[in-house]
Amino acid sequence: MKLSQLLLALPGVTLPAPVGDTEISAIVSDSRRVSPGALFVAIRGETSDGHAFIPQAIAAGAAAVLGEPASGLSQAMGAVDDGRRTVPYVQVPDSREALAWLAAAWYGYPARKLVVIGVTGTDGKTTTTNLIHSVLTAAGRRAGMISTVNAVIGDRAYDTGLHTTTPDAPDVQHYLAEMVAAGMTHVVLETTSHGLVQHRVTACEYDVAVLTNITHEHLDYHKTFEEYRAAKARLFEGLMSAARKPDVPKISVLNADDPSFEVLSRIPADVHLSYGVTAPADIAACDIAFRSGVTRFKAITPDGVIPVELPLVGAFNIANALATIAVGVGLGVPATAIQAGLAAVRAIPGRMERVDAGQDFLALVDFAHTPNALQRALETVRTLAPGRIITVFGAAGRRDATKRPLMGAVAARLANRVILTAEDPRTESLDDILAALAAGCESEGKVEGRDFWRIPDRGEAITFAVAMAEPGDAVIVCGKGHEQSMAFGMAEYPWDDRVALRAALEYRLGRGPQPASHLPTASG
Repeated sequence: MKLSQLLLALPGVTLPAPVGDTEISAIVSDSRRVSPGALFVAIRGETSDGHAFIPQAIAAGAAAVLGEPASGLSQAMGAVDDGRRTVPYVQVPDSREALAWLAAAWYGYPARKLVVIGVTGTDGKTTTTNLIHSVLTAAGRRAGMISTVNAVIGDRAYDTGLHTTTPDAPDVQHYLAEMVAAGMTHVVLETTSHGLVQHRVTACEYDVAVLTNITHEHLDYHKTFEEYRAAKARLFEGLMSAARKPDVPKISVLNADDPSFEVLSRIPADVHLSYGVTAPADIAACDIAFRSGVTRFKAITPDGVIPVELPLVGAFNIANALATIAVGVGLGVPATAIQAGLAAVRAIPGRMERVDAGQDFLALVDFAHTPNALQRALETVRTLAPGRIITVFGAAGRRDATKRPLMGAVAARLANRVILTAEDPRTESLDDILAALAAGCESEGKVEGRDFWRIPDRGEAITFAVAMAEPGDAVIVCGKGHEQSMAFGMAEYPWDDRVALRAALEYRLGRGPQPASHLPTASG
């Protein structure tokens, strides 16, 4: 594709004089992946600046470079060189935003050929994304899905990464293009605050925006709750400016029970739909009943009452289902398809996922890694097991530190026994992280060695929890869920809580060796 043609995707950018008809063979933002003819996009990251690698990119054969105002480079008349070669240099205000639009243009703007549903919020995004996908599928809509767990295109599923929440913009556009090529008409895209602020989902041309909730999380990145909420709001603010598709309204779906409802409901949309369990809303629930492994209720909608049977546990999943029903109502999905889609959902990987080796107590893995999510998970477990709750969890390093004592306090209030352990400490001191969690436990009057323990090795912590369990108890391991790696220092080590929990159960039952985690014992 010609560089001049690609650059037409960038609003308000003046083309540099030397562009001409430069042919571009690829678009990359990693200088190590540059091949002859590539357009290198220089991005300022948290730990490195891509502008520093422009000479290497040119030496590797880059046909052009795009970046922000950069110092230390030989730039004149829209050109840059490495001392041997001169190539066009396109200067933009934001390289990340430009990369998203370039990727969209490269793949032929696939989002403009799909009905795009975005799901954002602190907790419940992955579950709600899966529920919406199931309902659309039950309605006969050919729907793809991109979540933190995987990308689903027809019968194919792709792993979307280790700790990446929303994939980078080129990957998102690639998945969307594959969906278009496979004949998909809809896509459900789990949309994180990082994905919005870092322009990973720019050019996704959303038609439906859904909010689960906004609670305490990511203040290490967003600094204040208001900034965090503003990041989520970007999904809704972009609705009316996104490309219009024939007969598809721009729909805002908001949680009336969430404190952010009033602020976000002021953002324009063609259709506003609210849902709520306690507050008055367009989509509401009544006659709620919990049975073993099943949640039943009646959904009150503008189109009538829909009886719902949901094979997921937890009161919080009622809200996730109501959000899904609101999307279905907004898109004209028949009530029978909404019923069938919700009933067809099975356990979401790493979300209240049971691990059963024949033991006489409940064992679960859940992704809960915020105070609110941990509270909801432990409250749900209380309804599932008659005995004690034993929970294992930690807190990520280089992430929101203010939530650590809050999580310790939540666990101390709602669990009978608490084991604090490693959870992606990265370059932070694991001892410091555990101390902050322990302070939260102590604030609730709990005593170390009696009510809670600090066991840095996560495998050892899980084995300790399983050994402690008695008939009728519940062991729940929180924080990692579906993830398959653990970050120590700057490295990722293979790790899966579900595998570790099963190994601990097999050892407890005398059917396997004592588990070994193969993880570092310290960080920082």
